Amino acid sequence: MSNTSLIRTHQNELHVEDVPLARIAADYGTPCYIYSKAMLTRAYLDFAAAFPERNVLICYAAKANSNLAILNLFARLGAGFDIVSEGELHRVIAAGGDPRKVVFSGVGKRAEEMRAALEHNILCFNVESEPELLRLADVASAMGKRAPVSIRVNPDVDPKTHPYIATGLKENKFGVAFDDARAIYRKASALSSIQIIGIDCHIGSQITDVAPFADALDKVLTLVDELASDGIALHHIDLGGGIGIQYKDEVPIALSHYAATLNERLKGRSHQLIFEPGRSLVGNAGLLLTRVEYIKQGGARRFAIVDAAMNDLIRPALYEAYHEVVSVAPRAGESTALYDIVGPVCESGDFLARQRLLALAPSDLLAVLSAGAYGSVMTSNYNTRPRPAEIMVDGSSTHLIRARESVQDLYAHEKMLP
Repeated sequence: MSNTSLIRTHQNELHVEDVPLARIAADYGTPCYIYSKAMLTRAYLDFAAAFPERNVLICYAAKANSNLAILNLFARLGAGFDIVSEGELHRVIAAGGDPRKVVFSGVGKRAEEMRAALEHNILCFNVESEPELLRLADVASAMGKRAPVSIRVNPDVDPKTHPYIATGLKENKFGVAFDDARAIYRKASALSSIQIIGIDCHIGSQITDVAPFADALDKVLTLVDELASDGIALHHIDLGGGIGIQYKDEVPIALSHYAATLNERLKGRSHQLIFEPGRSLVGNAGLLLTRVEYIKQGGARRFAIVDAAMNDLIRPALYEAYHEVVSVAPRAGESTALYDIVGPVCESGDFLARQRLLALAPSDLLAVLSAGAYGSVMTSNYNTRPRPAEIMVDGSSTHLIRARESVQDLYAHEKMLP
């Protein structure tokens, strides 16, 4: 999917599926997040169809967007889930997900999180360190259970992505060093409350080159064979997620090419494959709708001050990430200018886009594209700003899947001193 696949123009106005964005703004206010059910569904089914000959479980990475409606949609399509907290586990269950199709990743699992996951009989813990393995063994033993585990192996492969979202290099906090993994597996095999069922590898996010995935798999398969010689047979190989999407001019990996590259290396192996896609399923299926409040000439820069801010979409401020910004009702024939699209938060880093060529006036609506992943889930209440509403579009229908917060919601749990 391209970064503009979500929107279409009809009578000089942008729509998501069959709904004009201006109507959504009138009905629900701005800023708001908008998602397409059809695009979410297609993204999942396309990924599932890429591996028709193999036993595959697609565990959607809930951290990308954990709205209950989105989790429920994927659960109904047959997805499992990759979680990184007890909170995400409870979200998945509340959304109708099957905990027996859940893998639990993350470097800092607390004992109470382990207990909750064991009580719900999740599929697998992706163990990321030897101390975590030993803690999990103690927790499972105290509960009279055996914890199903895979070890997350760090193959020291450069994913060629932003350093903040690279996870497979030896300087990253994730996983165990490749050279240490065999010894940790041997130690795990000696623990009576641990059941080894797989191996896990996730090298990063927003990857647009298939070579790092191939290099990582080659190293993982070498370790799989070494473990087999040690008498440690694995049921599954978890290859993580990380396939990138188009934000600007990136060329995403074709799923057919990705599948063919992996299948070539997996010939003759019967392991179940687990994938943990997140961004690639939801990123281009969502946008942030915002309204221009003021046009301001500030010295050498012209600013469009909008009602969305860094607390609503932090990726540009955090990563200097690029999001395409388009006018909902383009002003045909009017002169354009370069604008910085900025919000009302009192930070110089509060921007959504810089130096975009647009024709704008106050009250115009703008769509910030490719905002379905790591958008709403990373919102905050900085400057005591309520988080935006979220809307799902299904054909000509709209559904409010998260109500806009009120200011009173933000301090409802706070108490003043006597």
